[in-house]
Amino acid sequence: MRPITGREELDLFCQLPYVLNEELPNDLADGRRRPEWMWVALRGDRPLARVAWWSRAQGEAPLILDVLDIEDGASGSDHIDIGVRLLRTAMAATLPEGARRPEYSRFVPPDWRDDAGTRRAVEDRMSVLERTGARLFVERLRLEWRPESPVPQPGGRLVFRPVRDAEELVGLMASVLDGTLDAHGRDDLTRMSVREAATQHYETELARYTSPHDWWRVATLPDGEPVGFVIPARNDYNPIIAYIGVLPAHRGRGYIDDVLAEGTRVLAEQGVPRVRAATDLGNVPMANAFRRAGYVNFQREINMTWD
Repeated sequence: MRPITGREELDLFCQLPYVLNEELPNDLADGRRRPEWMWVALRGDRPLARVAWWSRAQGEAPLILDVLDIEDGASGSDHIDIGVRLLRTAMAATLPEGARRPEYSRFVPPDWRDDAGTRRAVEDRMSVLERTGARLFVERLRLEWRPESPVPQPGGRLVFRPVRDAEELVGLMASVLDGTLDAHGRDDLTRMSVREAATQHYETELARYTSPHDWWRVATLPDGEPVGFVIPARNDYNPIIAYIGVLPAHRGRGYIDDVLAEGTRVLAEQGVPRVRAATDLGNVPMANAFRRAGYVNFQREINMTWD
């Protein structure tokens, strides 16, 4: 059990399949991954299991555990045992002592429970995590709008303008946390104030996007009263709807459709090949809004955390 030596061992690391394999070369080149964060369990030259963490470019510590693979189709529980041993070994060597363990993220097919083989593979990986003390945090829908779909049209009820400054956006973000259905947002509020949670989200994610901030939109009534906002952006991999919300006083009136349509239009006007977004499986109103806007559920995401 050891980390890979460098880019020259990517072929070895990628012998176990996963949708993120094609991103690994650029991630290494851009500093979002490091060889010492990418571990394999080998029998001879055959990988039996692997784990890897991701961070932002040139990040000093891992932020997400997003690769954990074991041999599928192996008999008995030996492959799970190997995965547990590898993960424990890699975490001890990789993560700062006493630090909170990064969240686990896994992309799975949208119907992963319907196929016995796929379900077994997903649940085996979850078992590895559970045996190290992790628990299921949330399951999310990964959504995609494609150019062959109609561009959502404005409803005419709202006026859209750019975000004035960071202070305005953080204030709006704090407002929409009231009554949020988002599991990560609710979890943040158990550890910090609403304002602190909004500020942290802005500073650690939204402010880091290098795509134009003048894409960001505030939705208002004709008299200028804010109703909500949407953050169209481009991350390291795709054009995305990074954040969207309607203020509590204006919920239940269908404004989310107008706000999402505006964010989608902003990105569609850039000629993008796709627009991606995500929402919790349990956030039914938001999931329905994406469906009405022409987004399709192309994957799900499993998030697990350690207490």
